Amino acid sequence: MSDVSLITKYFPNLSEKQLKQFGELQELYTLWNAQINVVSRQDIENLYEKHILHSLGIAKVISFKAGSEILDVGTGGGFPGIPLAILFPECHFHLVDSIGKKIKVVTEVAQAISLNNLTAQHERAENVANDYDFIVSRAVTRLKPFYTWVENKVSKKQQNDFKNGILYLKGGDLEEELQEFGGKYTLYNLSAHFEEEFFETKKVVYVPF
Repeated sequence: MSDVSLITKYFPNLSEKQLKQFGELQELYTLWNAQINVVSRQDIENLYEKHILHSLGIAKVISFKAGSEILDVGTGGGFPGIPLAILFPECHFHLVDSIGKKIKVVTEVAQAISLNNLTAQHERAENVANDYDFIVSRAVTRLKPFYTWVENKVSKKQQNDFKNGILYLKGGDLEEELQEFGGKYTLYNLSAHFEEEFFETKKVVYVPF
């Protein structure tokens, strides 16, 4: 499946608004990707599997409580932040990237689908001032340096079933990287939730604070 039916397969209780928002993403990303390359050319045809559903893997680990504040670091074209913001309309998502033209795509896509619980900023993670319940990201770097970028941005106030922390989408063999990190973490295999071959080696790394 290369359309929104792949999302409803695993998230069947979407509202009409959410279905419409997810459904519009293919055309919007195809349009913007032709101008500003935020998704690899071969992946644009598999946007729903390799980018949207992958982003929503975090939602198979945790269901964010209403009012949660989430920071997406190195969002690129808006992943995982945009799909998660659609799925959790009562939470607020702040998406940052150090490349301004990628943030332009995020802003334009969010505006086009009336995604009002999202803000986007051209900024390095280290320079973001606020505190958040969770930091999400999709493999922007190794976990050890990433942790140092965001460790002072996690709120002390707890409101979710999980302790506040990092939810990191990663793929492949993580043994060496996680040994290097040396901290507390839990691994969640996305193959336990999604049957597509793409997810066989994909994981969510949860680091509590």
